[in-house]
Amino acid sequence: MTLASLIQEDIDYPDTDGEPMAESDFQRKPLTYLVEALDLHFQTQPEVYVSGNLLIYYQPGNPKASVAPDVFIVFGVPKRLRRIYQTWVEGKAPQVIIEITSHTTKTKDDKDKPLLYQRLGVAEYFQYDPTGDYLRPALRGRRLNELQQYQEMSIETLTNGTLSLTSPLLGLDLHLHQGQLRLFNPLNGDYLLTYAEAQAKIKQAESARHTAEAQVQEAQAKIKQLEAELARFRQK
Repeated sequence: MTLASLIQEDIDYPDTDGEPMAESDFQRKPLTYLVEALDLHFQTQPEVYVSGNLLIYYQPGNPKASVAPDVFIVFGVPKRLRRIYQTWVEGKAPQVIIEITSHTTKTKDDKDKPLLYQRLGVAEYFQYDPTGDYLRPALRGRRLNELQQYQEMSIETLTNGTLSLTSPLLGLDLHLHQGQLRLFNPLNGDYLLTYAEAQAKIKQAESARHTAEAQVQEAQAKIKQLEAELARFRQK
């Protein structure tokens, strides 16, 4: 073991920066939705890691070189629980980052973080402003070009007025409708759900199945009753 590795082992990389997780419900709710919906969407892919507000350290030996994106996705690393994320340990930085912009983060999200994420090689960077006070429009996307510099993504307006950005890496569209951000799967035409929404959908489907089964049983009983009445009529 080298002296450098011994020094490296003695360095403490905290799992918190002392900052609040989210300023208000406006930031917390979309953050929760995005992390849960993406985690559920990629649940069968063991090499896709989804997290949010987790400290990412990007310089070995420098605990001050860290950032905590609201939501980030890494392809090609094991899906497991982490206390922190170290790019030199994992072998890569996140490929997709989503920041939920607020009053206190608007300058960092729009000016400072793009420079850092560009340097780290984050291929797709999205910003969402849930209040619509700081971004026009409230959804923005940037993608690394061949020069490894961010280029603005073109935003599409759908027939119902929904704003749409496409993420080739996620295989999803980011939809902004009436100020609300939802993730859309173009393969099946459905919006991604949270854990609670998915569970509610399962229960609803089970309830519908039980209702249909009860209706079938009721119909079968009615048929038997009619057959019995017909048999008695013929015997007269």
